[in-house]
Amino acid sequence: MIYAWQMNCFAQTANTPSLNAKTLSAQPLSDNPALETQVNTISNELRCLVCQNQTIADSNADLAIDLKNQIRLLLTQGRTQAEILDYMVQRYGDFVLYKPPLKASTWFLWLGPFIILLLAFFLLWWQIQARKKLISAQQFSAVDLARAQALLNNSAPNNLVRPKDQP
Repeated sequence: MIYAWQMNCFAQTANTPSLNAKTLSAQPLSDNPALETQVNTISNELRCLVCQNQTIADSNADLAIDLKNQIRLLLTQGRTQAEILDYMVQRYGDFVLYKPPLKASTWFLWLGPFIILLLAFFLLWWQIQARKKLISAQQFSAVDLARAQALLNNSAPNNLVRPKDQP
């Protein structure tokens, strides 16, 4: 028995064109190639707020598509690239710029990775110094030193080798 909702699903899939590479790629929304070039130029300067490691030109996220459409609309209204970038910064902050300017509010975006790297090197240096102090403070008995010397000479005397059952 076939239910009505199943028939509706079958009808919808039968009427949909098959998916291919052409339908999966983004198609320009405007017939004006100059406008699309400007949209792509501006989109390459803005960070996708969802992906955060891609420009909105490279992202397929819904928000990125909405931002590209908004750029297209602002360009058709006669706004310049600088005005559109300023509008996006006012709305989303400096983080929306793929290359944010160096100023007081964005210094951590620029200097943060270097500060973290320097901190990691300092912690490594501090750990090495602490281990050196620990090793230099360790005292060895005459028996331990003789055993080590014998092992270095590859001729361990029988009286210096501990049996395996003794600690």
